[in-house]
Amino acid sequence: MTDTTAGTASASAAAAAPAPAPAPAPAPADDRHLRVLSTTDLAGIDISLADVVETVEGAYRTLDAGLSDNPRKLTVTPRDGHSVSYAMLGRDGSRDVVAVKTSYKHGLDRGREEQHYYTALTLYDDVTGLPVAMMDCSRVGSLRTPAVSALLARELAAPAARTALVIGTGTQGRLALPFLLTTLPDLDRLMLSGTHPAGIAAVRERLRAHFPDRDVELVTDLRAAAADADVIVATAGGHTPAAVEADWLRAGALAVLVGHGLAPSTLHEADRLIATSEAQMHVTGTDMADADGGLPAVDCEFPAVLAGRSKGRTGADERIFAYNSGLVVTDIALGHRFAQLALAQGLGTEVALWA
Repeated sequence: MTDTTAGTASASAAAAAPAPAPAPAPAPADDRHLRVLSTTDLAGIDISLADVVETVEGAYRTLDAGLSDNPRKLTVTPRDGHSVSYAMLGRDGSRDVVAVKTSYKHGLDRGREEQHYYTALTLYDDVTGLPVAMMDCSRVGSLRTPAVSALLARELAAPAARTALVIGTGTQGRLALPFLLTTLPDLDRLMLSGTHPAGIAAVRERLRAHFPDRDVELVTDLRAAAADADVIVATAGGHTPAAVEADWLRAGALAVLVGHGLAPSTLHEADRLIATSEAQMHVTGTDMADADGGLPAVDCEFPAVLAGRSKGRTGADERIFAYNSGLVVTDIALGHRFAQLALAQGLGTEVALWA
């Protein structure tokens, strides 16, 4: 597979770069040790939703300014589709950090309880040349993705948006509503489409943990809920029967695809198509292709919208489709933020990997 570069803006926009991020986290004292941050290490770190949103937004702005590099991800899938693996390399120019992320999921042909998923991020300080840390990337991903959806909603939702619908109750669905309320605090109706009792309970628990006075309405008529929603975030797994069609959407609706839950018509019949990365969409969005296997060209990429170089929404009644594929530069920025917090607290284990 050819690894082509995608998502790196022209260096001519460098003047629009954000202020430099805090100094890189302390690296090990030599080039033979690697600090390993486990799931448990990261789970205890307190970080606000606003901090996550700010960190992710900064990564996009730095990318648009031409200071970061986000090559297209490499994908490997066996012919029977029972697993999928990704490798992603990137560089955050404001933090001077280089990182590699790997992701592997096994058992896509089985139930959720039989699947195995592993993801890891390794960070290097590009000033000293020393490793910063290697960490489990699951918490980073569980925060980064809904933060991106919330930023998409902030920039692309209709001005009078008041109603949100989340489809799916898995990892990405459980924090979707708290992040949406962080960027769109005027939302007054929150709906959830899901079928797993434990997942529904987890969505409610996470929402009340961040917004104790808010609750979510469980919906069973997806078509009616979609017709009422100003913002739809589809996070369901691949086996979901949920598939919102384009003609279900109200004028001005924003549909954000993270996982599954939207039919291809919502993409192909949208008035406007925005992607975090058009190249990434063509790698991971093949299930949304038309009968000829094609995807339409995007109107613009989201980093340019955040930077103010491109318009996201151009009319109040536009039905907008937003493809949230995730970029490794956002993982790097948020992973580095976690590394800063973890190392300041003395968390992790140093391994003499290169001794």
